[in-house]
Amino acid sequence: MPDTATRPLGIFGGTFDPVHFGHLRLAEEAHEALGLTAICWVPAGQPPHRASPRIAPRHRLAMVRLAVAGNPHFRVAACEMERAEPSYTVTTLSRLRREQGPRQPLVLLMGADAFTGLASWYCWQEIFGLAHLAVLHRPGYPLLEERLPEPLAREFVQRRCAGPADLALAPAGAILPLPMTQLDISATHIRSLLSRGASPRYLLPDEVLDYIRRHQLYRNQPNP
Repeated sequence: MPDTATRPLGIFGGTFDPVHFGHLRLAEEAHEALGLTAICWVPAGQPPHRASPRIAPRHRLAMVRLAVAGNPHFRVAACEMERAEPSYTVTTLSRLRREQGPRQPLVLLMGADAFTGLASWYCWQEIFGLAHLAVLHRPGYPLLEERLPEPLAREFVQRRCAGPADLALAPAGAILPLPMTQLDISATHIRSLLSRGASPRYLLPDEVLDYIRRHQLYRNQPNP
């Protein structure tokens, strides 16, 4: 295991609408499996690839802070919440790279479904110059080159690394597929429960649920 000065920093972005135990378990496993010094949670402000969340950014940010408060390896960045324009991943990574310096390895955590569509993202090839990618997939469902569109398949073949230790050898540029337990919990389902007055307890932290109820979030809202 590399020393603390060279251990990678994980970057975990998402709308977190709301944050739940599936997010938390994924981040915990990634921290351990990849030997990360910490994971920086980055709640999205205005995501460019989907409709904007109905819940105000300040509420989603507050819920993430409540959810991760008890874990010393988790931190929260509000940088995307401070932007009026769409939250592009390359812009966020550029900002984090400036903050962390040129030598700190950064690892962007992303699901296999999101990775498959990476070539449609804004300035997607610049991401490899800013961070490594850890592509999280279900055990038994490996990430296969032939299932990726070109030119993403070519990048995958060229950049795929052998294991987590390789992520500490450079600041950015590698792709590591990583099997990961994925709890069958979705924010869509939680929003649906809340909108009809049903209980989502044990799907998300009590502190987050208490916040939702205190601020009367997700009540009587259509859930696309």
